Amino acid sequence: MCGIVGYIGKKPVQQLLLNGLKRLEYRGYDSAGIVTLDVTGKPTLLRAKGKVVELEAKVREHRTRDSVGIGHTRWATHGAPSKRNAHPHNAGDLYLVHNGIIENYLELKNTLSKRGYDFKSDTDSEVLTALIDSLYQKNHDLLEAVSGALQLVVGAYGIGVVSDKNPDELVVARKGSPLIVGVGEGEVFVASDASALLGHTDRVIYLHDGEIGLCTRDGVQLYDSEAHAVESQIETLELDLEAIQKKGYKHFLLKEIYEQPESLRSTLSGRVHTDTMTAKLGGINMTNEELRAVKNVMVIGCGTAYYAGLMAGYIAEQFLDGVTINSYIASELRYRSFTVPDNTIALIVSQSGETADTLACLQELKRRGVKCLGVVNVVGSTIAREVDGGVYVHVGAEISVASTKAFTSQVAAIVIFALMMASAKGVNPKELSQYITELDQLPSEIEKVIEKSVGDVKKVAKKYASYEHALYVGRDALFPIALEGALKLKEVSYIHAEGYAAGELKHGPIALIDDRFFEVCYLQDNWLYEKTQSNLIEMNARGAHVIAITDTDRRVAAETVIRLSTKLTLLTPLVFNVVSQLLAYYMAVAKGNDVDQPRNLAKSVTVE
Repeated sequence: MCGIVGYIGKKPVQQLLLNGLKRLEYRGYDSAGIVTLDVTGKPTLLRAKGKVVELEAKVREHRTRDSVGIGHTRWATHGAPSKRNAHPHNAGDLYLVHNGIIENYLELKNTLSKRGYDFKSDTDSEVLTALIDSLYQKNHDLLEAVSGALQLVVGAYGIGVVSDKNPDELVVARKGSPLIVGVGEGEVFVASDASALLGHTDRVIYLHDGEIGLCTRDGVQLYDSEAHAVESQIETLELDLEAIQKKGYKHFLLKEIYEQPESLRSTLSGRVHTDTMTAKLGGINMTNEELRAVKNVMVIGCGTAYYAGLMAGYIAEQFLDGVTINSYIASELRYRSFTVPDNTIALIVSQSGETADTLACLQELKRRGVKCLGVVNVVGSTIAREVDGGVYVHVGAEISVASTKAFTSQVAAIVIFALMMASAKGVNPKELSQYITELDQLPSEIEKVIEKSVGDVKKVAKKYASYEHALYVGRDALFPIALEGALKLKEVSYIHAEGYAAGELKHGPIALIDDRFFEVCYLQDNWLYEKTQSNLIEMNARGAHVIAITDTDRRVAAETVIRLSTKLTLLTPLVFNVVSQLLAYYMAVAKGNDVDQPRNLAKSVTVE
């Protein structure tokens, strides 16, 4: 994986592909490449290790007027970042770009080696190229060759393939890795992410698993895995260029932290009503009777999405008596021999809607007959199409690899769903009214805290950026915030950070405290304040360097204190989390890191 672009039409394609790759670079960026074909099929293959700017320099030296081509930005799965492992790959007459993993590539490679193919890279993608070419040589039918090859592979793929023997065709296919086809006048665009299509067309076709698309200048025809023609549905792309611009911010991460009040308002709009003290999601496709019957909620996600589910569960269990809410790491659950109790529903949480492990859990739960609801951001994504119902969080494009605004809105959306269940089950409306009120107040409270705390956070980040390790601790609903805060710090600053329940310190982690560590301790001014203060004192007794994030006016025994002022009491942890995001951002900046494209990471994880 991670980013695919393609084009067939009448326009010069090199710059078009480069522009698309720049928009997709946040998804994978250890190497990049393009191949273009002229009217006779003569190929120009350009590849480079590193970011798209390295490829751009090569394009300047090898300009063409070609009007068909494919391109790729890579996030390594097989083989180290290098020019020879970069896409597109070539075998015989074919060039291919590939997202995903071919699990049986070694077996295929051995077979193809015996047929005379000489492999130059360490990748499974080159093996797939050779496999398709071996079939293509029989009758030079590209569609048939792709279809035949894909019936032999095991794994996930999103591919684009061109042949130098036929520059009038571009074939694409997907299974488990997203691909979108954009339709224009006398031209067709291909991308793994809608952002690459902006400004070219808003008429798109989302490929389903097992579909193959034959793209020509006249349009696109879809086929199933056995090359039988199928109907396609053209949809309108709901994204605009403004959403993927920095708008004066130095980094997308900072922009997206600051966008949270507005993105959260979009999530809540039409769903939270303080005049009637009601909260309701459209699209979940459940009656009140079905909601009343729910006894267990499984929340499935990876990384930040998992922590969002954990956080929402802490809030929802306060008003949902008789309902068990458990969050599961998708990459673990999919391989467990788990039991699903009766009257269970599953919430499938993913910003991209394409997370491979989360999608696998969705498919297994549906196989078991569990009703699955999606909590996703990307319209038209695979999870959004495969769930039984659900909610879009409407946070807009999230470009930075480290997720911020999606987390806040995922928590809010899950809490709204929990409020719907509580209402259906007859919970006293007065008991729910404060949660509804605080959801309504949350955007403005986040706005206020960002404005008032950013100066202090900058200073603290500069002071502590030289530390090698960090411990994040909190109790109750602040425990998931500690986990998410530690994740953000390690993602963008590369400081080793771990999140713990504060009460667990004495059961092992406190042994780590020394002058290489700083600690972030969350203290909310509630019934657990004294307990958490005791944990803080325990750390101080061992020479800790504690940053306390708190909403209290009371004395806090910490080396550094960041004080917040908020009228919230129930949803305060979400305000604390925004401060954690700012802390991670400014620490990364202080260390001179590439904030939006942290090393070794990709935005949408479409492989295991």
